[in-house]
Amino acid sequence: MPFLRGSFTDGLSASNVNWGGGYIGGHASHGAADMDFTNSGQDLLAKLLNNLDLEAEFNISRWPLLGKAHMQNSGYGGFIGYNWQWTEAVVAIELNYTHGNFFGANSGSQSRSFQYPTDYVSTATVSSSASMKVTEYGSLRVRGGYAIDNFLPYGFAGIAMGQANINRRADYSAYYRYVGDPLLPRPDFAGSGSLTDDANSHFITGFAGGVGVDVMLYAGLFLRAEWEYLRFTSSVDTTINTVRAGLGYKF
Repeated sequence: MPFLRGSFTDGLSASNVNWGGGYIGGHASHGAADMDFTNSGQDLLAKLLNNLDLEAEFNISRWPLLGKAHMQNSGYGGFIGYNWQWTEAVVAIELNYTHGNFFGANSGSQSRSFQYPTDYVSTATVSSSASMKVTEYGSLRVRGGYAIDNFLPYGFAGIAMGQANINRRADYSAYYRYVGDPLLPRPDFAGSGSLTDDANSHFITGFAGGVGVDVMLYAGLFLRAEWEYLRFTSSVDTTINTVRAGLGYKF
């Protein structure tokens, strides 16, 4: 049976949609944040205890005091970017922004006694508290996608950026009680101190990654569904996972 020329070429292209060009849109999101306060007060305690003999002997500033906090919240924002398309392959650069409200806090204290120095029983108590509120966050990302008809599934990676209020406090007290020969009495000693650090509207950075899909609806109007992972490295190690639904327009 003879074959007609072109009978196998029609319809072989995976995409008839032109994704190339600039685009802009908005989204609504819901997500969860995990804030690790475990080591957030160690630098403050180290400064407070710098000249204390108990710190040099027992590393008091490294005692575990704080833990982690988990919270959920919703937000809204927008995105703007530009697509380059080669047949079905699409590469883009995009700036993404979300306004939300993730707040976490944690506090803890610990007290220990030592037979130190000679003829003394020393008691040291340290406490620490910290809170963090992230209100603005986003990413500058590079996207890579593959167009299939009206669908553009993609993955992305980039730089995470955010704004946060980080408030920290550390306290200590130490008491040296003389337990030596009562016939040769020596005085008891005591000391205490506190230190705070308030970083309001603090710029935080990290890295971003995730996946999503854009669906072309009509004449440049497209629907977006996406998952994004952000990790910020600061005095409070923070991760934010969000899912988003958005609507955009490609010019």
